[in-house]
This record gives sequence, structure tokens and C-alpha cells, in this order.
Amino acid sequence: MLTVRDAINQGIDEEMARDDRVFLLGEEVAEYQGAYKVSKGLFQKYGGTRVIDTPITEMGFTGLAIGAAYKHLRPVVEFMTFNFSMQAIDQVVNSAAKQFYMSGGSINVPIVFRGPNGAAAGVGAQHSQCFAAWYGSVPGLKVVAPYSAEDAKGLIKSAIRDPNPVVMLEHELLYGTEFPVSEACLNDPEWCVPIGEAKIEREGTDVTIVTFSRAVQHALTAAEALAAQGVSVEVLNLLTVRPLDRDAIINSVKKTNRVVTVEEGWPQHGIGAEVSAILMESSAFDYLDAPLERVTGADVPMPYALNLEQAALPQVDNIVQAVHNVTSGAL
Repeated sequence: MLTVRDAINQGIDEEMARDDRVFLLGEEVAEYQGAYKVSKGLFQKYGGTRVIDTPITEMGFTGLAIGAAYKHLRPVVEFMTFNFSMQAIDQVVNSAAKQFYMSGGSINVPIVFRGPNGAAAGVGAQHSQCFAAWYGSVPGLKVVAPYSAEDAKGLIKSAIRDPNPVVMLEHELLYGTEFPVSEACLNDPEWCVPIGEAKIEREGTDVTIVTFSRAVQHALTAAEALAAQGVSVEVLNLLTVRPLDRDAIINSVKKTNRVVTVEEGWPQHGIGAEVSAILMESSAFDYLDAPLERVTGADVPMPYALNLEQAALPQVDNIVQAVHNVTSGAL
């Protein structure tokens, strides 16, 4: 068993040991060992030249890291929350994502932007936004969003090794969650999870739920409840938001003929909307026996009050109802 927090820590540690060009920087990542303790022990092991505390200036330290990546280093930038990445979005989009294209392929940018994304618990609208759709829309970026500890470790390792900018959207409420992991994940320093490949978390025949990050947990709980009602649900964990695994989505829907998407982000221009477009524009359209249903966050800034926050986020009951909507009278 391994927590998501420790899995990411191990992945960064292994890559720093493997390649001395890898370094970590961000607010409180060194002496305090990370706001969420993801970088615990790394400053003591690698020192202040490779684990660097920065001032509270996202635009500044992100630009510094991108410049280092231009010159063949491999920075890992921690945002204390991805909401604060908005302070540096010009650097991420204009300086990192576009550089390989604008330099005619002569300057690649091997950098990772990582940190907690989405809603936590009682932290208000300015700390609770999901940026999957924002960064997932940008050419030149790869965007990953792990659910389990094994996903998290394998994806951070792949992200650090990738020659292009990778955004890793972690979830604060998963950091302390324990998951079973394989022997290879624990003991093989070359083991990675490939970017761009979705994973079937649960096999099913009646409905596909397409989701990612913490919403996978809700989808699996809903699938268990629906199984007791005689509905067989397949849960597809995207893992990568950009590039989306189109084949995995299409093949699963061809098998089940019905689809529900689940995400914490807002509905307009969301990941579920993109999945819907994929199905409308592909051979999967002819296999659909019901319109796609989306389960999303409410189209409002995140409330602070606990009861309103819960109402603004997808819950298991919402997913169960959406599945009933697409299977109504058919099963």
C-alpha cells in the first residue's frame, strides 16, 4: 500500500537520482518539505541547489524554470495550488507550450508543472477550480491527472522524462489516500505509466463512465451501487487529458452503447463536452443507444459553505441518476 503523496515523492526522488539535470522548485518545497509534504526528505537528500525554495512569485520562478529547461535542465515546478498557476499562465502557455513550434523544433522544453488541482474542502472559490479543460486546450502541452498511487508515481516519472512541457494535475483530497501498488511500481526504477493511455478501472457491458482524477472514486462507488441494481458499468479512467485516448473512449462506447462523463470542472467547454464531440465525430456515433449524459461541477464559483460546496460538486447519487437516465427502459 502507498499513499498518493508518497508515490509522487518516490517518483521525483527516483528521477532526481537517475538524472542530475532534474531539480524541484516552488514555494516551501525545501526546508518546509512541501505544503502537502510531497517533497518530504528531498531537500535533505539533494541539497539546496536541486530543491529550491522560491519567493511567492509564480510568474518569476516559472519563467526562471522555463529558461533552465531551454538550456537542457529538467525542472519540476510545484504550484501550491493550480489556482495560483494563473499568475504564471503567460509563462506556461506562451513561453513553454509554444517554444518548440516557434523555434522550428530547435528548442524543446522538458519541464513539469505540478500541484493540487480542483476542489479541496472548505477553501473557497479562489482555491477550488479544476484546470483540466483550460490546460487541456493548449497545443504544445501534455496534461495528466492521476487517480491512484500507481498512476501518480508512473505519470510523474513519465512527465519528468518527457522532452515536452507536461502539466500534472494532482488532487489534494487524494494525497493521503492509500492504494495497493505492484512490485514493479515499488522496485523497478525504470517503471513508468505511459502518457496518453486511458485505463479501464472496472469492466462493464451496459454503460461507460468516462472520468479522471478524484471523480474516478465516485464513479467506482456508483458502479458498485448500480451493480446491485443489475446495471453493469464500465469505468474508464482517462489518466491523460491531453492527448485524450480517443481509441479507448470509442472502443468502450462501442461495447456498452451508452456513456456518462464525470468531472469536477464547469460544464461549458469541459472535458465531457470534448468526449461528446469525439463520439459525435467518430464511428462510435452509430453505436450510441442514448444521448450522452454529463455530470459536472455546478456552473458557479465554488461556494465556501460545506453544504453548498457538496451541492456544487458531482456526488455518487448524481452519477447513479445519470446512468439511470441513459438506461431508462432499456435494461
